[in-house]
Amino acid sequence: MPFNIEFEKSDASRGVKITLRNVYKVFGGVTGRALEMARAGKSKSEIRAATGCAIGVDSASFDIMAGETFVIMGLSGSGKSTLLRLLNRLIEPTSGTIEIDGRDITKMSKRELIELRRRDMSMVFQSFALLPNRNVLNNAAFGLEVAGVGEAERAEKALAALDAVGLKAYAQSRPDELSGGMKQRVGLARALASEPTILLMDEAFSALDPLIRTEMQDELMRLQGENSRTVIFVSHDLDEAMRIGDRICIMQHGKVVQVGTPDEIVWKPANDYVRSFFRNVDVSQVFKAGDIARKAQLTIIDRQGVSVAAALEQMEQSGRDVAIVVGRDRRYHGMVSQDALIEKVKAKVAEPYRNAFLQDVLPIAASEPVSNVLGRVAESRWPVPVVDEQGRYVGSISKSSLLETLDRAG
Repeated sequence: MPFNIEFEKSDASRGVKITLRNVYKVFGGVTGRALEMARAGKSKSEIRAATGCAIGVDSASFDIMAGETFVIMGLSGSGKSTLLRLLNRLIEPTSGTIEIDGRDITKMSKRELIELRRRDMSMVFQSFALLPNRNVLNNAAFGLEVAGVGEAERAEKALAALDAVGLKAYAQSRPDELSGGMKQRVGLARALASEPTILLMDEAFSALDPLIRTEMQDELMRLQGENSRTVIFVSHDLDEAMRIGDRICIMQHGKVVQVGTPDEIVWKPANDYVRSFFRNVDVSQVFKAGDIARKAQLTIIDRQGVSVAAALEQMEQSGRDVAIVVGRDRRYHGMVSQDALIEKVKAKVAEPYRNAFLQDVLPIAASEPVSNVLGRVAESRWPVPVVDEQGRYVGSISKSSLLETLDRAG
């Protein structure tokens, strides 16, 4: 058939990179009893009172997909930094399994773990931790040096990493000659130099001024766009989490209380604790047009031999006044109305779809903040189409879907 109705689908194309199942971390001397109490559902305070032990992570179970930016957030003491350090065993888990590419790292020997860290993992901390007596290039190459990589190879890789973060020209500069944002870029370059598949970032931008922090967030997203890695990012900043996270993990008292996309968590918070995080979020600043676009409009595939009469019949049967016309490559061509199509068919106009496009309907880029499209949608008679960077149709924003987004309470 030359037409179809499509609805929003989740992206299931990514494979699982990291899997946690029933992971616990107990700090203290009587970990066995504390673990039993935690498994029995006792609270963090009850366990501390009875055993003197602290529950850092309580039965964490979730998957992290390859190539996604996964943000862990929660209040101070919620266990987010502990959870991050369990992923490379800087902190040893008390119980549970942590699989990376199907291998349980909790069962790895020390040698296997070191090899995993060198080959697949890098970490970026809040502190820049640059060596003042080394230039930028040698700071970026430091991790490779520790790993025993030869001088020529590590210089080449460090220079490539500096180039990736825009600091190649500063390779011979000293750390005290750099701004705070530039120093953090060097720290990021040092992590990237080993070409990791997993990047662990612990409040990496929180020490920066707000403007520089935003620039670093943009830099991270740019790097992800160019060479997607699995990024696990700890943050206490909700705006940051919403801005860079493909999914967000919310922690409370060591427990993972919700994992989901920003959209899912805003719309369906798991409890009052999660709801309190997002109560004052300005969704028009957080969400992009692509986040709220819906594939609820009738879609016509414009190709040779397509029957316009059949498309008109489908529009009439579905009660649609307009339809989206796309190519076989899903690129957006335009929007047509029933009346305009009927007029062109009666006049026997060549290429009736193209000549029937509604001239006052222009597409919006999926990356455009919702705050920038409010006027367009409000003034448009029809739903406004949204396209990605390649011009492919993503969905449309109607007045009702826009109002639903802005009114998060329903």
